[in-house]
Amino acid sequence: MKILIVGATGTLGTAVRRELEQSHEIITAGRRGADVTVDMSEPESIIAMYDAVGKVDAVICTAGQAYFGPLQELTPERNEIAVLGKLKGQINLVLLGLDHVNDQGSFTLTTGIIMDSPIVGGISSAMAGGAIKAFVQSAAIEMPRGIRINNVSPNVLEESMDTYGPYFPGFEPIPARRAALAFRKSVEGAQTGQTYTVY
Repeated sequence: MKILIVGATGTLGTAVRRELEQSHEIITAGRRGADVTVDMSEPESIIAMYDAVGKVDAVICTAGQAYFGPLQELTPERNEIAVLGKLKGQINLVLLGLDHVNDQGSFTLTTGIIMDSPIVGGISSAMAGGAIKAFVQSAAIEMPRGIRINNVSPNVLEESMDTYGPYFPGFEPIPARRAALAFRKSVEGAQTGQTYTVY
């Protein structure tokens, strides 16, 4: 398969690329250091990415920024980071990418454990994740040409504990390579409308 990974240079994206590149053709996309440059917060940038890449069999997104901080410091402007990046960015990858995905292809988006298991300071990211989960469930019943759509909801990653560890007290982190298996399941499997939670 020809697979486009958006966010392929990040911690999770790197693990997903390594998991899939053994048996598939991978095209990477991201803000920097990838085959194709894309800014998910800009629809025009997403369109340009798809025009550059051409037809693919699967699109994976492991990108999506969000503000972490307490509710009383969550301003509309800070919340907009997750709205534009994690939420609208991922949804626009689907809406603008439908014509670029081959018949029987797939989209796999990324949500996160905190949409189901809240943490202090994670409101904005959890909001975006919950909306993505609902979008995936709803879009699955209307996807054309046998295209499937799922999302992966990973626990906090071992590799990210230096940055996010203080936000996840009592959580047992998982290695990124374990989370990557769920993306493989989504791409190579047959299910649609699913949330693959990786504890």
